[in-house]
Amino acid sequence: MNRRELFKTACAAAFVAGLPAAADATTMPFPSQRKQLLCNDGWRFHEGDLAMPVLIGHDETYNAAKAGNALGAASPSYDDSDWAEVQLPHDFASFQPIEQGANVDQGYRRRGIAWYRNNLRFEENDRGQHIELQLEGVATHATVWFNGTLVARNWSGYASAYIDITPYVTYGEAFNSLVVRVDAREMEGWWYEGGGIYRDIWIVKRNPVHIVTDGVFAHPVQGGDKWVVPIEVTVYNSGKQVETVHVASDIWDDSGIGGREFGNSQTITVPPLETAVARYTVDVFSPHLWSIEDPHLYQVTTTVMQGDLDIAEYQHLDEVIVDVGFRTQRFDAKTGFYLNDKHVKLKGVCLHQDHAGVGTAVPDGLIDFRLRKLKSLGCNAIRMSHNAQNRALMDACDRHGFLVMAENRNFNPSSDYMEQLEWLVCRDRNHPSIILWSVFNEEPMQGSEAGYEMVRRMSAAVKRLDTSRSVTAAMNGGLFTPLNVSHAVDVVGINYQQDQYDPFHAAYPDKPLTSSEDASAFMTRGEFVTDKDKHILAGYDDEAAPWGATHRAAWKRIAQRDFVAGGFVWTGFDYHGEPTPHTWPTNSSFFGIFDLCGFDKPAVHIHRAQWIDDKPTLGLEPHWNWTAGQRVRVMACTNAEEVELFVNGKSAGRQKGDRLEMNYWTVPYAAGHIEARAYNGGKVVEKARRETTGKAVALRLTSEGSGYDARPLTVAAVDAKGRIVPEAADMIRFEAEGCAIIGLGNGDPNCLEAEKGDRRSLFHGLAQVIVRQEVTKWSVVRATAPGLKPASITLEPHQGGGVSQSTAPTVQTYGNWFRAPDGTSPDAAPDFATWQWFRAGELFAAATSDGEVRVATSLKPFKAIQAKGGVLEFLDITGAADIYVDGQKAGSKDYADAGKVRVPLSPGDSHTVVVAFRTVAGQRFGFGRDVRVRS
Repeated sequence: MNRRELFKTACAAAFVAGLPAAADATTMPFPSQRKQLLCNDGWRFHEGDLAMPVLIGHDETYNAAKAGNALGAASPSYDDSDWAEVQLPHDFASFQPIEQGANVDQGYRRRGIAWYRNNLRFEENDRGQHIELQLEGVATHATVWFNGTLVARNWSGYASAYIDITPYVTYGEAFNSLVVRVDAREMEGWWYEGGGIYRDIWIVKRNPVHIVTDGVFAHPVQGGDKWVVPIEVTVYNSGKQVETVHVASDIWDDSGIGGREFGNSQTITVPPLETAVARYTVDVFSPHLWSIEDPHLYQVTTTVMQGDLDIAEYQHLDEVIVDVGFRTQRFDAKTGFYLNDKHVKLKGVCLHQDHAGVGTAVPDGLIDFRLRKLKSLGCNAIRMSHNAQNRALMDACDRHGFLVMAENRNFNPSSDYMEQLEWLVCRDRNHPSIILWSVFNEEPMQGSEAGYEMVRRMSAAVKRLDTSRSVTAAMNGGLFTPLNVSHAVDVVGINYQQDQYDPFHAAYPDKPLTSSEDASAFMTRGEFVTDKDKHILAGYDDEAAPWGATHRAAWKRIAQRDFVAGGFVWTGFDYHGEPTPHTWPTNSSFFGIFDLCGFDKPAVHIHRAQWIDDKPTLGLEPHWNWTAGQRVRVMACTNAEEVELFVNGKSAGRQKGDRLEMNYWTVPYAAGHIEARAYNGGKVVEKARRETTGKAVALRLTSEGSGYDARPLTVAAVDAKGRIVPEAADMIRFEAEGCAIIGLGNGDPNCLEAEKGDRRSLFHGLAQVIVRQEVTKWSVVRATAPGLKPASITLEPHQGGGVSQSTAPTVQTYGNWFRAPDGTSPDAAPDFATWQWFRAGELFAAATSDGEVRVATSLKPFKAIQAKGGVLEFLDITGAADIYVDGQKAGSKDYADAGKVRVPLSPGDSHTVVVAFRTVAGQRFGFGRDVRVRS
């Protein structure tokens, strides 16, 4: 291994000795000054665009061109008091009605433009910190203003934006305006993409000398009889002078105290407003390996310190903890993929970030729910289709033990798009779950020389940042042209084209390959008779797209070929939009192994039979509510040696188990039950049973997760014996106490009902309600339907998801004031045409004599204050003064030092405010800080 490979960077630097003896094996990391605060609360939302004012005059044109003077809804002084209050993550498209005429691939939901506004408060002790705003994902084009200054534009809904807002922040009682305009009219994909701030927003406060975001790279590599962790740390100095600091890293396992393995450090010098990189290695012997079955994680704790380490007199400036896993990976052209030198067949699914009820605004609790469902299949791999996913999903894949193909959205090596690719790699390269970087999906130029050159450049960009993983591209054509994308990647990804596996392997026997997308099979949950006029597709795995194959056929071709590393089923879950093979009124897909809510389709049983090797599994379909005498096709899915079907206790035949094709019988229906028995070595190892149910008499609510930010609950209609009634389609009404309903669904791709509100019909006996709990409160959810016994469930309280950024309600800051010319009569009315304009926040020069100076403004309060009245608040008046509102004295201040004054403001459309300063010769006076109006 050369040094370039060791550090996975263009150049390596010498590293110095380990940490001082004072940091022994029982010493935990010091507390960090860094604060990462969730900024999902306090948002106000307006759907639709708000035009900027048209500029005519010189003064307004001049002022609008200046920093801090954003106009319209971007202005800090804009009236948003009547906007809706929302909590992030927020997909405004998920609130839209399903309308024929809207884009089919967006699920017939209109997107458009929207605005978000918030007021943030930073304390005085935040002054001097480096403050960064992080937007994880905004769909699709985002324009961001902070305190009236345009600070960022982001052109992809899948790439994060990290914005240094330190220069613009105000502290103490002054509030900070954060505004995001979202333009979701443009589409980056052909699936449902949602609209709005659909991922988390963070405020990160750090020492001026700190580790940059995504600035620690520590991916372990095996080297002989030990493991080497090359560590690269990028430090930024936003301060005003050169700083020399010590950068150190310790590696801990999850046992905490006493779990430290090894450490190392380096001293670097960081000039002001520049970065410096520390590079060193840590040797680790016999670590606990990360694997699919045992996803053991270590923590690399990296600190930035300043001072004399030898005598333990130093200041702790910053700290970052990243999870890493010790594992090896390799692709073999003949035998597939190996993890820790153990052969692993990739049993994967493709995923969009989308779920019933919430659209693309998928909270962490739902992410965990979805991954646990996939784990129950025997699924071990996920392809992030076709874009960077949110940080929480990547972390969860590490914890749950999934292998990940991380995928880039835009196939384009130009500078803007290359930055998106490089951001993806930098953000995610520490994740042990990631085994492949995919640079595109199904591009028309894939079989051309131009496509080859584009991928060659994109692959090189990835390798400059990470040489430990293979680069791939998901190709649906062009495999055999003289020069194509397959010649520029490490592992060839083949979408569908399963008849090309053998010819390609014969032509390129030394090139590893995997199925990057397969199946595209159709099923409607709970349906077992296809009716294409009604857009219903049976669940026996007979229906598939023309370019694809059934679940059974697709996996069979992969399983029977050792040189195919594995596959990724399209898709793990149904998703909004792309309702192939139908259109209106169908508004979500049929492809999923699970439906849009995560309820099981028969494909769940098929893949358990195909993918689970360490225990017997058996699934039985269909339900057993049919018409007397009707001949019914029965499917059993098992990995056992034999399977036998019984109808009302009588054997319908025993068959050799076929875990690739499944087992089928056709039998006459008779009310009662069917039962399947799976055998190994002649002994029953598993049973599955379906019973004829009675009529629905009651509802049942069950919890499917434990996330405080989202908990999915299943409501089912059951008969007198507690069995789910498959024909039930009742309309359910939900009530919630101590929590909020954030989404509804039932898994029916043809349903036109709203996914917000308090009502949703059952689909084949089931529906889902998703709630967000209030922190520390017990919650109760109730479900009712006419003629059925109601159900309720009590949910235990949660402690919440961490510390949040302080926000404030709508406040009107008034900065435009006018000063009367010296010698103006005290009785003169304000003349805004001749008086001198000034902005509140800066004191006047010292008075030359004792006397009176008058200042005034014409105040038009926000709508809520106009209606109800409020308070006029002077945060800092210096000098004695009398305050008049509409000619009436409203308050006074009788001392010279700075102080706060609040006076009442009556309801009304507008007010004239006059402040008469009683000046003293030689003393300054005026408004040292903001003047504002609040409720």
